Amino acid sequence: MPHHILFVSSLHHPEALRAAQTQTPENPPLFPPSMSQHFWEKAMRKRGYTLDVFYRNLPDGILNESAHREKHSEGITPAKVVAAINHRIPAAIRPDLRKRNAELLAKTRAFHPDILWMTGDNTVIFPETLKQIQRETGALLVYASGTSPIVFSKAIDRQAMPLYDLVLVNDYYHGIQWLELGAKHMECLPISACDPEFHHPYLLTEAEQKKLTCDIAFVGTLVPNHLYNRRVKALEALSDFDLGIWSVHDVPASLRRFVRGQALGEEMERIVSAAKISVNTHGDFMRYGGNLRLFEAAGAKVFQITDDLPGTRLWFPEVDGKPALVTYNTEAELKEKVAYYLAHDTEREAIAANGQRHAYTYHTYDQRVEQVETLIAKIIR
Repeated sequence: MPHHILFVSSLHHPEALRAAQTQTPENPPLFPPSMSQHFWEKAMRKRGYTLDVFYRNLPDGILNESAHREKHSEGITPAKVVAAINHRIPAAIRPDLRKRNAELLAKTRAFHPDILWMTGDNTVIFPETLKQIQRETGALLVYASGTSPIVFSKAIDRQAMPLYDLVLVNDYYHGIQWLELGAKHMECLPISACDPEFHHPYLLTEAEQKKLTCDIAFVGTLVPNHLYNRRVKALEALSDFDLGIWSVHDVPASLRRFVRGQALGEEMERIVSAAKISVNTHGDFMRYGGNLRLFEAAGAKVFQITDDLPGTRLWFPEVDGKPALVTYNTEAELKEKVAYYLAHDTEREAIAANGQRHAYTYHTYDQRVEQVETLIAKIIR
């Protein structure tokens, strides 16, 4: 039976969502293609699900012109000061949060979800609100997160964990931590995947090739340093190569000369389509692996070199002596392997093709939704 799912999520890149909704006004998406939730939404709609969303980080829980893009930076900013002050105020007595919780309750009463799908890093929705939703609707509570509860979660999130029927994670070690906090069931899918209709090589115009072409491309976040130090060190080790960096956030001073601009959604796929190598080092908070780029770069059919983690070996195994990607353990090894594969086009392109074939066979969002359906069926029984 198709599910009624209410997403409860923070919205990132609202300008990208507005653009996507303008392009498809007859069937406006709930999330922009720069967020993985967009592809979950797409795969669920294909299976007949009825979907809606409550944006917990926006006033009134809806997209409006006041929504602004977030930008991470090092150092103290006015936004960080305000956030620090708000975090010191008990959530239960903040009028803005009480209002949003009341609005979520009203939304669930109108929508009647059988699954409430909470995305990670919740700092808004109270455990008491989730309890009331369970009582009133009987909805299954699902929590999907790509980050570590040790590093990122707040008390409001940890206290609610015993209420969740199922936690879905990218990194297996994160899942163990959520179980220790009281989650009933955990599954490391991972929740990242690829969509062959979107994550594929793009044909570039001559102007795009001139603008985007480089030997080595990196697209992603590099600050703050305590969360992305491994990435920064990896890219610093490649400073003698033709390196291009794209990020919507600030970049450390040591790497700013390589910055080519910003990239979200399809632009990211166009960038890696123009590169010979995509460097994908996981954040410091991921020790098992499974970030978005692992699957998106594979879908783009670009040679990918990533840090050697349990997940990268599990999800992209070498089959019959044919690797689907290449891993490294030290910056010296990274530099050596990058130099080798830049000089060996045939090997590099064969590995890229293996990676795409493997991702399309085992790691699509359609397959992820089928896996979740199986998990939910077992819980309901």
